[in-house]
Amino acid sequence: MSPVFTTLLRWCVRGLLLATVAGGGWFGWHTWQGDRKREATWVTEPVQRATLVEKVTATGTLQPMVTVLVGSIVSGRIMKLGADFNSRVTEGELLAELDPSMFRAQVLQARAQRAAAVAGVVRAKARLRDAGRAVDRLKQLFPQHLATQAEYDTALATRDAAVADVDAAKADVQQAQASLDLAQTNLDHTLIYAPVSGVVLQRSVDVGQTVAASLSAPTLYTLAADLEKMQLHASVDEADIGRLRAGLDATFTVDAFSGETFRGKVRQLRFAPQVIQNVVTYDAVVDVDNPGEKLRPGMTATVTFETRRADDVLAVPNAALRFKMPAGDGDGKKAAKTEKNEAPLQAPHVYKLDKTGQPKLVALETGITDGRLTEIKHGKVDVGDGVVVRKIEDGKGAASSSALPGTSPSNSKGGKGGKVPKRLF
Repeated sequence: MSPVFTTLLRWCVRGLLLATVAGGGWFGWHTWQGDRKREATWVTEPVQRATLVEKVTATGTLQPMVTVLVGSIVSGRIMKLGADFNSRVTEGELLAELDPSMFRAQVLQARAQRAAAVAGVVRAKARLRDAGRAVDRLKQLFPQHLATQAEYDTALATRDAAVADVDAAKADVQQAQASLDLAQTNLDHTLIYAPVSGVVLQRSVDVGQTVAASLSAPTLYTLAADLEKMQLHASVDEADIGRLRAGLDATFTVDAFSGETFRGKVRQLRFAPQVIQNVVTYDAVVDVDNPGEKLRPGMTATVTFETRRADDVLAVPNAALRFKMPAGDGDGKKAAKTEKNEAPLQAPHVYKLDKTGQPKLVALETGITDGRLTEIKHGKVDVGDGVVVRKIEDGKGAASSSALPGTSPSNSKGGKGGKVPKRLF
């Protein structure tokens, strides 16, 4: 084989390879351009009828309706305890007894002081009578010049002083009586009785322990008046408190009884703010029936308030309200045109596929939302209409992009199905 023929053969092979590569590139480029010219695929969800409930959620703790701290206003050593944890007590039942010996001695001392004060009254009255008789005698002798004016005046002064002494003695009796009453009251307070009927939540002392009530009354027991009626104190965010009002129904759950829902009713929305790390919340008080005392004080509850409700209304998915047509999209320019004689476009709006599969803007007047669906009060949509929630990018895997529950892809020709031509490159 000659060198010239070999060289020509090489150039022929190279030319053939270049032509093949160029042809493949040209074919691939035109195929890709063809894919780009294909119509877009829209992921839609249907308009439906539904019951919508607008809710506010919060967390809180369960507390008894009435909690009473039973303390002692006198100091002393605990001699006896009449109740323990979880004990059920009735009003007037003896809960604790302090050592009364010192207080009994104080009562005896006060009684003696009162007796002395009473005797002082008797003595003062006797002096008053004697002073009165002296005045009477001098009053008879003075006109006969048998007594001087000075003697008569002295007798009058002595009588007036005796009157004052009687009043002072009577005041001493009252003071002694008050001291006796105080000593008797302190003695009575060594016996501590239940102020209300209820359940003992906490016992803070033991027999033999000394309690000191010099500055404040030490707490001996904590009583819950009635555990069949409880309150849930929920911390509601400041952004949600305006949607609540007294009388609203509330449901809540606790971790102790998973899967079980309890009910209550809002009694009060308190004005006092609670600020924790710059987060402002307000206390919503919920009355809760607790038959059988299943719920316990201190349990953490997740509470839901039903603020508004709409039964069997036309509803659109919230995803459709959030959908925005990509800027500069050719389909967006087509969709921006509304039907003839339609009212001026107002927010919010959705894109509804028309008979040709093209998205068209539809203005809506909306109502309440439950976070997934929104009520439609007015708008040219009906049950079953497909509203756009997403646009699948051309040629970028329609199968995976449309695999959302409750959605269906539709191409621009109005046909069902989400196939997009495969790209060669």
